[in-house]
Amino acid sequence: MKKRILIVDDEPSIVRLLSLRLQVKGYEIIEAYDGLECVKIAKKEVPDLILLDIKMPNEDGIGAFKKLIQMDITKDIPVIFMTAYPKLEIKNLVLKMGAKDCISKPFISEDFEQTIAMAIA
Repeated sequence: MKKRILIVDDEPSIVRLLSLRLQVKGYEIIEAYDGLECVKIAKKEVPDLILLDIKMPNEDGIGAFKKLIQMDITKDIPVIFMTAYPKLEIKNLVLKMGAKDCISKPFISEDFEQTIAMAIA
């Protein structure tokens, strides 16, 4: 059975790019475009991993993550944050909250794929 990844980013081009990259690697992809949609879809679909952008409208990634870790059905789903504005304080915050990692955009192909594989194993 294919591992399922929920990709959450308010930029459709980023979602499309990541979807194509990960589908080629054999993952099933679910898409969302803001934090509220992320929480709703995660509760319904219970993916194996969530790639979550930090800065988004209608609930940022940190707000969505706080909701996810409070619900029994989603609290154990590994989350990797993605950000175009990597600040050490933000990375430390999300890791302290329980995220698996926080990666910077644009993604370096091999590092990105290794991070995904390790988080979803």
